[in-house]
Amino acid sequence: MSAPPTSDAPKQSGAAPGNGGATRQDPLSTPSLLRRMACWLYEGMLLFGVLFIASYLFSTLSQTRNALDNRHAQQAFLFVILGIYFTWFWARGQTLAMKTWDIAVVDRAGRAISQPRALVRYLASWLWILPPLAGSLGYGLSAGEIAVIVISWVAIWALLSRFHPQQQFWHDAIAGTRLVTRHRPPRR
Repeated sequence: MSAPPTSDAPKQSGAAPGNGGATRQDPLSTPSLLRRMACWLYEGMLLFGVLFIASYLFSTLSQTRNALDNRHAQQAFLFVILGIYFTWFWARGQTLAMKTWDIAVVDRAGRAISQPRALVRYLASWLWILPPLAGSLGYGLSAGEIAVIVISWVAIWALLSRFHPQQQFWHDAIAGTRLVTRHRPPRR
């Protein structure tokens, strides 16, 4: 009979300190909700520049003098620009914000996603914004009230990831994708 291992023996879990218990051997560890939301906010700041340039380009090419003249056409144009941006970057694994926060998007098996799957993820990601906007139509709400409703929905949508088996956002479940921690190789 052999003696059971003592508690003094080092554990072989490979858990790195400070990473929320994710093991080094697990290439599909889910980033914390805080990291994913920080990445989401950073992405929003970067998209401000993308949308500013795209809006300027649209206004220049369409010779729009008043912001309300071609509002729906401009919104459709920006929707397409965002779709191209996200589909292109997600099919390559990461946007700039995701690279900064060491987060990557992969399919359920951990492989790179195709452009059609990235497009499905882009369309499903509008569940972050469209339900509260659609729900507030026709009520004559002020911009501040709509902002509170949208921010509340975003918080609820983010917290709903706690109910997913791998703690993923539900638009990832719909698209068959996941966000994972992308470990950088050590610097020399």
